[in-house]
Amino acid sequence: MSRRLADVAKKAGVSEATVSRVLNGKPGVSAATRDNVLTALDVLGYERPTQLRGDRARLVGLVLPELQNPIFPALAEVVSGALVQLGFTPVLCTRTAGGLSEPEYVNLLLDQQASGVIFAGGMFAEADAAHDHYHLLRRRGMPVVLVNASVADLGFPAVATDDVVAVEQAYGHLRALGHERIGLVVGPADHMPSRRKVETFERLARTAGLGGEEFVERTLFSLEGGQAATTRLLRRGVTGVICASDPLALGAIKAVRRQARRVPEDVSVVGFDDSAFMSCVDPPLTTVRQPIDAMGRAVVTLLDAQIDGSQAAPEELLFEPELVVRGSTGPA
Repeated sequence: MSRRLADVAKKAGVSEATVSRVLNGKPGVSAATRDNVLTALDVLGYERPTQLRGDRARLVGLVLPELQNPIFPALAEVVSGALVQLGFTPVLCTRTAGGLSEPEYVNLLLDQQASGVIFAGGMFAEADAAHDHYHLLRRRGMPVVLVNASVADLGFPAVATDDVVAVEQAYGHLRALGHERIGLVVGPADHMPSRRKVETFERLARTAGLGGEEFVERTLFSLEGGQAATTRLLRRGVTGVICASDPLALGAIKAVRRQARRVPEDVSVVGFDDSAFMSCVDPPLTTVRQPIDAMGRAVVTLLDAQIDGSQAAPEELLFEPELVVRGSTGPA
């Protein structure tokens, strides 16, 4: 017990006596100090006294699929900063090989009496994945916000970049440069944002009277996946490639160079995200920028409103992307 008091006191920046007063429900402690002590207790993984378990901690889970794609750390930075300003403690939950799964993170956050959960690019965007843990959160009344296109009927508000506009911008850019054989590299077939991109791409190709479905390649979201998918597209004679992430686009550039060809002189490449350092690669990457700052703030606002008791409509808030033209695209 004494060790727990010392640990919590150090974490909360208060005396052990103050921690003892909070844990025993004694008067004479301000609300802010009480919240700090309870948050420290939760962060350190100590179990709350029975009389305090009904209070939700000021913890908010931020569940990410990975950190290798720079867009996820960028989103985490914006969201975490906004949560801290509101007095919440963000808890980063990243799916890694051999680590906790998304449902296991949900159970952990429920055990810790978290105030809410933010999912970015998670299993909610995968049509073939299990969604039981989302239904569990819904039944428990947990405030939740999703970041990305979602499968239907989960019942949570979502914030996403408009995938339709993103593909229209990228496709229109390559067509204006004279490209007719344009390929699209996206994620797996059950990935909802990729489905939206494919539908838009094929519609634009039909309207232009050009090849559509035969120029779509699905792969894993990684540099290696982008390289493999683009290699297949190059065999079909594409001169322009639109990728569903910046890492995929970097893989596409690598594939072009492996064939002793040049970007953009022989093949133009467009990415998606405008993640960190894309202006510093060679050549600087033309990409569709996601408005991460605005999206991150909107996510926290939606979550905070739910925590305060507002009823959140299960609607999708779409943000318009921006095409950033750099050196990886040129005339056909």
